[in-house]
Amino acid sequence: MAQTAVFLADGFEEIEALTVVDLLRRAGIECRMVSISEKVEVTGSHGIKVQADGVLGEVDFSSLDMLILPGGMPGTKNLKACAPLAEQIRAFDAAGKYLAAICAAPTVFGEMGLLRGRRACCYPGCEDALDGAEVVTEEVAVDGHFTTSRGMGTAIPFGLALIERLLDPGAAEEMAKRIVYRR
Repeated sequence: MAQTAVFLADGFEEIEALTVVDLLRRAGIECRMVSISEKVEVTGSHGIKVQADGVLGEVDFSSLDMLILPGGMPGTKNLKACAPLAEQIRAFDAAGKYLAAICAAPTVFGEMGLLRGRRACCYPGCEDALDGAEVVTEEVAVDGHFTTSRGMGTAIPFGLALIERLLDPGAAEEMAKRIVYRR
């Protein structure tokens, strides 16, 4: 079974995080919600409190197939400031393991220089932080081991793209039908 983690920082965009967690779990993919702080309760950008499954220091990154970053403000800034998470993102990139981000969060990868020469998308107005990327305006951009998406309104296509990457296109199509989503 594929194993993933969604990283939650105070100020994360609730729909972007929880839609992905819900879709992956429905597809049978293990998806842990991980707080980047020492506390399991994380407050989203719209005041919704979520209890994470655990904290960053408890994660066995060697067991994970994908790291997922939701956007939101100041959530994205808080993700960028988390040195232990940055270290794991660099390790995943070096190993060619899956990295995914939505909304403003692709700027985390962009500012690390990881998207140079790759197709990527992000929330409108954040494109300058996708350093060296070929910026596209599709709902979801997949290039190599990176998957990026544009915002709250693209959370379902983003989640389905992750299911397709981790399982197969048929599983993503079946999920789209189960949730009555038109692709």
